[in-house]
Amino acid sequence: MTGLRYVYAVCRPFELPLQSQLTGIGGAPPAVVHHHGLVAVVSTVSEADFSEEALKAHLEDLDWLAATARAHQGVIDALTTVTTPLPMRLATVFRDDSGLRTMIEAREDDFRRILDRLAGRVEWGVKVYLEPEPAEPEAAAPEKPASGRDYLRRRRASSHAHEEKWQRAEAFAHSLHERLRGHAEDFRLHAPQNAALSTAPGRNVLNAAYLVPRAHSEEFVEMVDRTKDEAPGIRVELTGPWAAYSFSGEAAGGTGGETVGEPAGKAAEPTGETAGDAS
Repeated sequence: MTGLRYVYAVCRPFELPLQSQLTGIGGAPPAVVHHHGLVAVVSTVSEADFSEEALKAHLEDLDWLAATARAHQGVIDALTTVTTPLPMRLATVFRDDSGLRTMIEAREDDFRRILDRLAGRVEWGVKVYLEPEPAEPEAAAPEKPASGRDYLRRRRASSHAHEEKWQRAEAFAHSLHERLRGHAEDFRLHAPQNAALSTAPGRNVLNAAYLVPRAHSEEFVEMVDRTKDEAPGIRVELTGPWAAYSFSGEAAGGTGGETVGEPAGKAAEPTGETAGDAS
């Protein structure tokens, strides 16, 4: 191989082939680098796009980031069908195979420990939203308050009704989480999505990830599906199965700057071994 090494994931050797039409960053099929009984899944990328300076410029280009994240995620998804991958941060790049092997040697104990823990398991994401209030018909103009006291009374009634809906949504989310955690080996409660930054309608009440044995995934999905009509005005969304992004961060902070297990689709500062600092 010549060029820079873009790393998607570290995993154990796998026998089943990846999809024949699978392409990664730049449209080329991903390759594997074996070292110390572990495998790094990589692509060869150009320095013009992935040097340290180029990455800093690309991080301002949302279209480039989206295309790169899709290609990265496509490789991770394909790996999830044949093995347990430990995803690397988006845009983790090494100068050459020597730098990549040095990283594997320095962190192999962490890699093996986490891969052992995650083997045969996948991540499912569950979000609960309080649906937005339906828009008032244009023809139904609100009646003017008779007085200032009447106006304040209406405001208090509206605020009370909204608070009741929010409390009901929180209670539902808590109940759902308690049920799901009982059918998962582990869970992570992430911060609710910012409504101003999310394209999903409604207010995010629960944003959780669950680590589930692949063999039990069908049962887990059925359990979530049964809850979707339990509470009017509340929406439940299920995503997955994913590589276990939320449960592979224990190795973060090892030798080198990249964060093991950073969600592949998340754009971030290039904290990995970029071409500018890999030896």
